[in-house]
Amino acid sequence: MSTDVLDPPRPVPRPARTAAPARSAAAARTALRRARKVSGLVVVLVLWEAGARAGWLGSTTPALSQVLDRGAEMIGSGELASNLGVSLLRVLKGLAIGLPLGLGLGLLAGLLRVGEDIVDAPVQALRMLPHLALVPLFIIWFGIGETSKVGLIAVGVVFPLYINVFHGIRGVDERLVESARSCGLGRLGLIRRVILPGALPQILVGLRQSLGLAWLTLVVVEQSATSAGIGFVINQATQFLRMDTVFVVLVVYALLGVGTDLLVRGIERRALAWRRGLVAR
Repeated sequence: MSTDVLDPPRPVPRPARTAAPARSAAAARTALRRARKVSGLVVVLVLWEAGARAGWLGSTTPALSQVLDRGAEMIGSGELASNLGVSLLRVLKGLAIGLPLGLGLGLLAGLLRVGEDIVDAPVQALRMLPHLALVPLFIIWFGIGETSKVGLIAVGVVFPLYINVFHGIRGVDERLVESARSCGLGRLGLIRRVILPGALPQILVGLRQSLGLAWLTLVVVEQSATSAGIGFVINQATQFLRMDTVFVVLVVYALLGVGTDLLVRGIERRALAWRRGLVAR
């Protein structure tokens, strides 16, 4: 008696999926997200234009179109570029002094117990002083020149960065440190491979806060005893009631703040690509 052995059925090959629909869907989601990001700003600008034209914002508030026209005039004459260059140089000098100082103090206090004992108390005491109230004191100490302006910007950016560096280091999970030690990492290896990467998210938050405070300090220090800079432009415009020029400078301040914040967020995306956090839906 013979038994017929049937071959098992072969799986039917599925048609290969093309990547084109997936790419199209991803592109559509990206475009939708970008549209959502600018939608709030577009609404504000439209309301500004309509409100100014209708007189809802007062008789002295120029419309957005008038501000854009005045901005184009200032760009064409070179007035905006020259004064903006002076202001940017002041901020860069202040950041060049304040950021390394805040980072260094934060590392010293965060990594060394003796550093915390020596540094933290005086820094916390100075942090409680409103640094913008020190403008008259800095003018008395350093005069009305660039030194007092750059010094105030430097002082303003030190404390946010110090606080975030210190707490970022102290917030690193002790279990990670112990695991790294058990793998044979020395002191420098722990700092480079475990502590600083773990503290980096908090450090970048401090950098964002320091940059924002730098622009705020610039607004204040350029309001008096200055002959160049965008603060000087806004002072001159106020004296001659050129409100369109005032709003041009205000828009420039806003763009500078947003631009530096986006720059740090771009650094965050690259430097913290390893981190997996909550993704908003």
